[in-house]
Amino acid sequence: MKNRPRLFPRISPSALFGSAVVLLLVLAAALGQVLLPGWDTQDLATGVTMPGGGHPLGTDELGRDIAQMVVAGARSTLAGAALVAVGSMVIGNILGLLAGYRGGWADVLVRRWADLLLALPALLVTIVVAGIGGGGYALAVGVLVVLTSPADIRLVRSAVLEQRHRAYVEAAETLGLSRFAVMTRHIWPNVLPVAVANALLNFAGAVVALSSLSFLGLGVPPGAPDWGRMLSENRTLLYDNPSAALAPAVLIVVAAVALNLLGDRLFEAFSDRGRS
Repeated sequence: MKNRPRLFPRISPSALFGSAVVLLLVLAAALGQVLLPGWDTQDLATGVTMPGGGHPLGTDELGRDIAQMVVAGARSTLAGAALVAVGSMVIGNILGLLAGYRGGWADVLVRRWADLLLALPALLVTIVVAGIGGGGYALAVGVLVVLTSPADIRLVRSAVLEQRHRAYVEAAETLGLSRFAVMTRHIWPNVLPVAVANALLNFAGAVVALSSLSFLGLGVPPGAPDWGRMLSENRTLLYDNPSAALAPAVLIVVAAVALNLLGDRLFEAFSDRGRS
């Protein structure tokens, strides 16, 4: 018998796992504080308790429900990381398109700028800048956007160089379209899928970086529902209620792994499509 073409492409278990986890995290970030609005309710008389008695993950030293806090913490943890990924992708698309298509001095300047930023240790520089600036989540996000963008610039530039001399680009130039139109209407749609897949990888890195900053006290303010901050504040409760520290730590790892798996699979799929 002849093999029939598949109606849908085969999805690997790792990509399926990553997609399911990312979907759950997005739902938690979007609806968590609506469905569980009482994450900040304190009960000093209860204090630290082990899981049970209406608290699946127990409570912290202020009597707050850990399960509600980790669900509410998905918003600040993922929202900032998403801003880093999107901001870096925007910068990378603009400068990468310009460098790859125009060439010349534009290409030289953009490449030197990207090389300079790539030489800097992103997390260490963010810690220093955030520390000098007095901390703050917005400042940390802004610094990470700038320091993450060089990888996007180089990726988009390489993809544009691959497309630059193809027949459809030469046909568009022959028809007299402006350089801006050729870049945005013809080259960019063919480069965008790879940039989106790389943004998921940046998303995973930003989750870990921002959680690390919050752990060090340079991200969200004390008491905020953030996984990194929860890990920092509850690490002394490992003997009283281990889940208070382990739950946010496990979620950071699971979120990073899921985003990496999904990003890797999309990157491979879009790269294969581009080569074909």
